[in-house]
Amino acid sequence: MDNLARLLKESWTLVEDDRVRLSGHFYARLFLLDPALRQLFPVQMTGQGDRLLEAIITAIHTVDDPESFDEFLRALGRDHRKYHVDERHYATMGVALLDALRSTAGDGWNLEYDQAWREAYAAIAALMVAGAASDDDPPFWHAEVLTHERYGPDTAVLTCRALQHPLRWQAGQYVSLEVPRYHPRVWRNYSVANAPNDDNVLEFHVRSPGAGWVSGALVRRVRPGDLIRLAAPMGSMTLDRASERDILCVAGGVGLAPIKALVEELATFNRTRWVHVFYGARQAADLYGLDGLQELVAVHPWLSVTAACSEDPDFDGEQGEIPEVVARYGPWTTHDCYVSGAARMVRSTLRVLAADNVPPPHIRYDTFGDL
Repeated sequence: MDNLARLLKESWTLVEDDRVRLSGHFYARLFLLDPALRQLFPVQMTGQGDRLLEAIITAIHTVDDPESFDEFLRALGRDHRKYHVDERHYATMGVALLDALRSTAGDGWNLEYDQAWREAYAAIAALMVAGAASDDDPPFWHAEVLTHERYGPDTAVLTCRALQHPLRWQAGQYVSLEVPRYHPRVWRNYSVANAPNDDNVLEFHVRSPGAGWVSGALVRRVRPGDLIRLAAPMGSMTLDRASERDILCVAGGVGLAPIKALVEELATFNRTRWVHVFYGARQAADLYGLDGLQELVAVHPWLSVTAACSEDPDFDGEQGEIPEVVARYGPWTTHDCYVSGAARMVRSTLRVLAADNVPPPHIRYDTFGDL
């Protein structure tokens, strides 16, 4: 396995700087091999290649960690049922992927790399097929939007109720969401912002500063009564109930969503662990969830919240980027740490935690890019 992981990572360096070409070649070859597959994808393919490549990158970086490799790919297989992907499609995708890798890598590609990717893809496909086959839940859930509240021009908090079938998730997980009325077959990941409940109601926090398709529709066009679709929950940023360590939660912007869900879950059983939430944004107006957090603080003595703004000198709280603020309050060596927000913010926070010598198994995080 070590040699396989080495070959995969080594060969990936030949193509990682030319991802646009790689994904373009993959889809061109895929649709040439099986034109019927084109109807499974959105009309506009922008961003689709990135999601494919992120899945590949995650897989090759976990191949030497069998437990993570298995868990990630089984979940990915369950998730891909929303695209109507079935077992026969995986062989075609494998041919297209190997062809794209060879073409993009050029003269640096060799037979060892080719065999390594064949072996790895066979394992990837087998685990994804097994994951899809093991799930009795539907490929996706229809859900009705119940409430929709705007916070400024770019942010919305909405709730929806899953219809027909119960949707089971854990605090800290995320789901893929589609708005078929406006952008059919385009899916975007969003963290669930509340702990599980018996009413099948899920809360989402969405920010769309630009022209993101799904996020833009959720912020500016969706209204109560509209129907959306939700895919199976994914992600491992969940609570370790067996741990006795205190907890650090770091949220940037709408990264507050899974942190809020984790705090709500803790409120149902925690009595002994101190929980420190750090919540940052550029301007005070962007701290849309601060009032709700402070209400929780008033009820739960084990909870503290520290808010910070990086570009608002009039804010009556901490000043600076949230990772810098977290560093000032450290060290966090003995804590379970949860980090959620934009990729840059997450990377900066991880560096702070690494400097504090927090063991990697005690750190959990998810990041999502913009569409």
